[in-house]
Amino acid sequence: MAKGNGLSVKTIVAVGIGSALFVILGRFGSIPSGIPNTNIETTYALLALMALLYGPVAGLLIGLIGHTLKDAIFYGSPWFSWVIASAVVGLLIGLASGKIRIHDGEFGRNEIIRFNLYQIIANAIAWFVLAPTLDILIYAEPADKVYTQGLVAGAANIVTVAILGTLLLSAYARTRTKKGSLSREA
Repeated sequence: MAKGNGLSVKTIVAVGIGSALFVILGRFGSIPSGIPNTNIETTYALLALMALLYGPVAGLLIGLIGHTLKDAIFYGSPWFSWVIASAVVGLLIGLASGKIRIHDGEFGRNEIIRFNLYQIIANAIAWFVLAPTLDILIYAEPADKVYTQGLVAGAANIVTVAILGTLLLSAYARTRTKKGSLSREA
């Protein structure tokens, strides 16, 4: 985030790139789950990475813009209950960015556990509660149908982010210099 008002250029660029990658992965990185209109999505591992790297506002915007564009391009119109849920996942995981020292090259056991606790909570809130409830309120969908879809989507996203997200974050952390690991020669 910028020190003044608004978003930094770096965050705006991250939102643009993250949203575009969300759309691409949503098209080519989705696996049908067997439940209608519910896929196993690799996009949420990317969303988790971007939210941790750039913070909650970027996470929210990537989830919101990326999911809106994906639905509009591939399905004709956005399904706003799920768009909002994606934005909430990005926001909540992004809130963990201050507690996980990924930029310092730290992503050991404690950070992996902390990350996965945050992502499980974020995905559970978004997909087990928020998306199905909004489906009922906005689209008058049947409760049993949307809560089943939410349960499958949430469980799939939790597992996908736990595996792919942890691998992405671990790989990213290895590219960073650990804080205090460099010393000055006399």
